[in-house]
Amino acid sequence: MAVQSTRNLWRIGQTVLGIIFRHPVPGTSIIPILPDGRIVLIRRRDNGRWAFPGGMVDWGEDVPSAVRRELMEETGLELVKIRRLVGVYSAPDRDPRIHSICIVVEAEVQGKIEIHDTLEVMDIQAFPLNSIPPGEMSHDHDQQLQDYLNGLTTLA
Repeated sequence: MAVQSTRNLWRIGQTVLGIIFRHPVPGTSIIPILPDGRIVLIRRRDNGRWAFPGGMVDWGEDVPSAVRRELMEETGLELVKIRRLVGVYSAPDRDPRIHSICIVVEAEVQGKIEIHDTLEVMDIQAFPLNSIPPGEMSHDHDQQLQDYLNGLTTLA
């Protein structure tokens, strides 16, 4: 009886671990637009490349709350409003660390730019649209930027 109970518990444990670790993780990327129209990018500490601020959606958190939190944590900026959905990006290889589904939004922001998370962010800069470093962005953020600039709403 104890052996059967242990086997059943093990099967349940395997199922739960499979559900947790074999499913994509939801996250966000924010295209922060300052009042003067510049886009704010962070330089990631892990690979030295430019990226949109963003991160994983925490347990019990909705996407707008994650956008607000990640924006503040990484840039010190406050969310004024989410302007539009730019896209949902789900390619299994879009993030070299894990399979993540990234919900990208354009956001109107305000405040003082400052690094709050020095473990993830090594630099922050605001770029005019015509000065964004081409081909130097992390993950699939070059594609996200192009879709944004082309006014698309992408499901990829």
